[in-house]
Amino acid sequence: MNQQEINDAEWGDPANWTWGVYRSTRDTRVWVPKQIKWTGWTLNFAKPAAKWWMVAILSPALIVATLCIATSASR
Repeated sequence: MNQQEINDAEWGDPANWTWGVYRSTRDTRVWVPKQIKWTGWTLNFAKPAAKWWMVAILSPALIVATLCIATSASR
């Protein structure tokens, strides 16, 4: 069985999905299709890189929110 077949089998295993969150240590991908493929992509949270992706995605919003709160508090 090649790695692509392993990835596909892991993705298709319902045990690797909890409330729409995907975790599989055997799947080598960080980004995987969501369970309903046409809805986009999600992260494989069993991979350390997924946590860095979440930081990168959420950081701009947190910075803007912090700046908004800081500037409104000083008025």
